[in-house]
Amino acid sequence: MLKPVAGLKKSAPPKSKPKSTRASPPAAAKAAPAPVPDEPAHRVSPLAPKSFAKLPPLSGVRLAAGEAGIKYQGRTDVLLAVMAPGTQVGGVFTTSKTASAPVEWCKSALSQKSARMLVVNSGNANAFTGKAGVEVVRQTADSAAALAGCKPQEVFVASTGVIGEPLPVQRITKLLPEIYENTGAGAWNDAARAIMTTDTFPKMATASAQIDGARVTINGIAKGSGMIAPDMATMLSFVFTDAKIPSDILQQLVSQGVQDSFNATTVDSDTSTSDTLLVFATGKGALHDPVLRANEKRLDDFRTKLFALLKDLAVQVVRDGEGAQHLVRINVNGAESQASAKKIALAIANSPLVKTAIAGGDANWGRIVMAVGKSGEAANRDKLSIRIGNHKVATNGVRDPNYSEAFLAKYMQRQEVDIDVDVGVGKFSSGVWTCDLTHGYIAINGDYRS
Repeated sequence: MLKPVAGLKKSAPPKSKPKSTRASPPAAAKAAPAPVPDEPAHRVSPLAPKSFAKLPPLSGVRLAAGEAGIKYQGRTDVLLAVMAPGTQVGGVFTTSKTASAPVEWCKSALSQKSARMLVVNSGNANAFTGKAGVEVVRQTADSAAALAGCKPQEVFVASTGVIGEPLPVQRITKLLPEIYENTGAGAWNDAARAIMTTDTFPKMATASAQIDGARVTINGIAKGSGMIAPDMATMLSFVFTDAKIPSDILQQLVSQGVQDSFNATTVDSDTSTSDTLLVFATGKGALHDPVLRANEKRLDDFRTKLFALLKDLAVQVVRDGEGAQHLVRINVNGAESQASAKKIALAIANSPLVKTAIAGGDANWGRIVMAVGKSGEAANRDKLSIRIGNHKVATNGVRDPNYSEAFLAKYMQRQEVDIDVDVGVGKFSSGVWTCDLTHGYIAINGDYRS
């Protein structure tokens, strides 16, 4: 079973007021998030956290959300974050060859190494929109920069939603001044909700860390539910800290931290055109000595807490997989390299036959054997061992003598399923998180543009 990530603060979800049709000041989270208007009537995922993180104010960051009506009615769909001068930034993005215009903008903006604003819209991905999409990003950045008196290149832009549809940028630029006037330090829940599409709950996490004995804060939000097979990041995730960390070092930390978090998750094997993970460091928290290298021992606690927070957000995305009923952890051992172990784990995690078996509570572990074989990675058939939960199902290439179909069938009714595979050729291991594949996934995606 996946355990709660150490060092991350959780609290019971506070109450909230209904959204207005205007940009509103900060509001707190509801105990049970309501379905998103203008989307299929999703229930909140049964795998949703039992309580939601309550993110504290973070020095140097103000946020607000507003309603532009880009695709949704009666809900917020634009997020604005305003950061203190001198804020440093690092990021990783999709490696898709059809990446969106916002992704290309952010990649270029990273060379400036500083950030003042973040603008995110939901409902329209501004992907595969040609020169018009590039102009939309430029106009968004220009409009936001004028409000803060910064360079357009210090404005980071992200979009999520339908691919190939023109984005009506004037709806965003017209709304930005109003949102800017309503920014506040406590609007984290508003921020997380504004970037949701088919998500059924907002994804948030917070942690505190020590650098030179000084306490710093890390807050993060994410969105994602479908089209999740990250290759450098997730659908969208934004992390903020008040630590003072230079852009180059922040970039190294982000690139390392994503490997065992967002890049170790999959919902449906489809990599988005919009995958974006940005981490901002305002430097406005408790004072600590300058950070000179990413591997400094004095960064150990911060690094550990940052990586744990990224993993928490990534697993929350999988918990909200479209139609998901089971959270699945897959760990592969005995591989010839870590990369090989990860490829085998992803082959299992992305197999429709494995995922549908789990959805149906079917203890058909032969499908795991199949997925190991199709991965193309080194595996010794006659040493292959499989454990599901605490139950050995295969040992040294054959069904375990103590295998019990009844016992395993009962275990498969659990919401969280662990699968451990040893391929018997080496000493390396890797793990990934996924979810099952249900009729709900088909219903949500069959109706997505209807």
